[in-house]
Amino acid sequence: MPQEPPAHDQMDPNRQVIDEFRARRGAVGGRFAGLPLLLLTTVGARTGLRRTVPVTYVAEGERYVVAAGANGANPAWYHNLLAHPTVTVEVGTAVLEAVSRVAEGAERDALFDRFSSDQPQLISYQAMAIQEVPMIILTPSIPLREASR
Repeated sequence: MPQEPPAHDQMDPNRQVIDEFRARRGAVGGRFAGLPLLLLTTVGARTGLRRTVPVTYVAEGERYVVAAGANGANPAWYHNLLAHPTVTVEVGTAVLEAVSRVAEGAERDALFDRFSSDQPQLISYQAMAIQEVPMIILTPSIPLREASR
């Protein structure tokens, strides 16, 4: 399986956040300070390369809900998980395999309302978007390991 680009990849604007998340066992500062944050690793739809991004979330029982809104557009990771719905999720020190799916209809609307009440920035992402911001449900299937940090 193709691997994630090296940690020293200077082209990745999220690299500092990812490194801090892993070094501080899930805690970060900066633009994500105080927000619930997970690391989402998808497999590239075209490249097959593993890509990791920090994403805010809302817990929904055993599941995690993330919004695929990036300043009014769908982020690359969204297209990746549509092609390859099995993803890796890092929350705190846990590393989990999960299956992703896009919520639709009333379920999507309820998740959007819940997410935006916890994280109001989603409302501004939706205002910039041409279409509805997709709400993604990540359902853990296999605990891979506790992260060694």
